[in-house]
Amino acid sequence: MKTLVAQVDILETMTPSSFSSFRDRLETASGFQSIQFREIEFVLGYKRESTLQYVKPDFPGADRLRKHLGERTVIDHFYDFLETRGAQIPVELKNRDLSKANGPNEQVQAEILRLYASSPEISILFELMTDFDEGLQEWRYRHIKLVERTIGAKKGTGGSPGVPFLKESLFKPIFHDLWAIRHEM
Repeated sequence: MKTLVAQVDILETMTPSSFSSFRDRLETASGFQSIQFREIEFVLGYKRESTLQYVKPDFPGADRLRKHLGERTVIDHFYDFLETRGAQIPVELKNRDLSKANGPNEQVQAEILRLYASSPEISILFELMTDFDEGLQEWRYRHIKLVERTIGAKKGTGGSPGVPFLKESLFKPIFHDLWAIRHEM
């Protein structure tokens, strides 16, 4: 994630007029229309069905994205892992609507805290997951500032509202429960 975030430095060397000189030719290379980035979000657990309205049905990869909307996510597999370590995961989480974004859960947080205390080797995994999540949030922030810097209040290249849409995902962690317990450690 740190390498990905560092690439924004290169993009920030462009002036708004430099970006405008080729913006029209981006077509499906727009971040908003990037099937791959949406797939990453969906697989991690940050699902927004509303993003599909900007993806044409015949768009390459659109079928994969729609499929991912109804599949289990990294969070669901994280719950499975926690159960192998003796954690009690609420039934409503195991049977949740897979097309919706994941969210925090106090019972999961209590189980994670218990595992931090009883299984220090797992804390390494938890910290790596938190590092990844922090990197993703840092990338989102840097991307938003880059977009504000180059196009201001214009609509996004892929037809999104632009900066306001991007800001919706800012400060939305993937691993909510790992962040929610920081003050208790």
